[in-house]
Amino acid sequence: LFRVGHYGRPVIEERDWNLEISGLVQRPRSFTLPELRARRRRDVVFTLECAGNRGFSGFMGAVHNARWTGTPLASILEEAGVLSSGIEVVFWGSDEGEEEIRGNTITQNFARSMSIQDAMDSNLLLCYEVNGEPLPNAHGFPLRLIAPGWYGIANVKWLTRIEVRATRFMGRFMARDYVTLRQEEVGGESMWVETSVGRSRVNSVPARVTRSGGRYRIHGAAWGTAIERVEVHVDDGPWRLAILGEGQDSPYTWTHWHLDWNDSVPGEHTIISRATDIEGKVQPAPTDPAIANKRTYWESNGQVTRRIRTG
Repeated sequence: LFRVGHYGRPVIEERDWNLEISGLVQRPRSFTLPELRARRRRDVVFTLECAGNRGFSGFMGAVHNARWTGTPLASILEEAGVLSSGIEVVFWGSDEGEEEIRGNTITQNFARSMSIQDAMDSNLLLCYEVNGEPLPNAHGFPLRLIAPGWYGIANVKWLTRIEVRATRFMGRFMARDYVTLRQEEVGGESMWVETSVGRSRVNSVPARVTRSGGRYRIHGAAWGTAIERVEVHVDDGPWRLAILGEGQDSPYTWTHWHLDWNDSVPGEHTIISRATDIEGKVQPAPTDPAIANKRTYWESNGQVTRRIRTG
């Protein structure tokens, strides 16, 4: 599993740790890890991708598929009793670092937030295991948030506090970093728009080509949202519909796909894939304004061209 961190990796002893539920709730409380483990248990298979994956040269492969185990966040928030004035849930990590903000040097913890509605999604887990084993320190021991359908930045590691607030949270990783800058057409005029990185976008890659006798098969994966179809473009030919395989029944795990390439001729070739999700959103080409008019490397889900040689 890939690892990305921003303030180092805190080493936490289980006996010294608890999770605090605070802010605008009727019943604030804290949980030990054994108490969380004793609650209702749930698994989710989730393809977690770094928001910067493929955003710049040399940073590829920051995506992995794993089985995450924990207890649902929604039930804990329901028991705490979120007050009507609460609009935002902030997830605070134990990792911290120094930041300079308008001439002020402060120590700041890693934190991300989402709306109450998003936080109450039944698929969000307070996770303490991955692939059937205790959560490793590098991946957030003793507890991390797993938010299926969101980029990795939202899946806070080394979780120590969950706070309900009445105002939008504007920490570094919500408002100053992990912000996508894109030029958009609004009312016939161009304007620059900044958006905070959040939910995953539809994505796919052609991963490899195999040969059996004289026949070739193109294999790949698609992820980010629930996948409706994948199409493959070889050289100057038409888009061809790939066959979806393992993962197609889950909205959060990657979907394997393949295409039998029966008309291959020896030489150099280009292969491109594009995925379409169940809402009709199509993975953009590099010339699509969603990619071409983007000036930051976050959310780089453009179509990938692979170049191969056949014999």
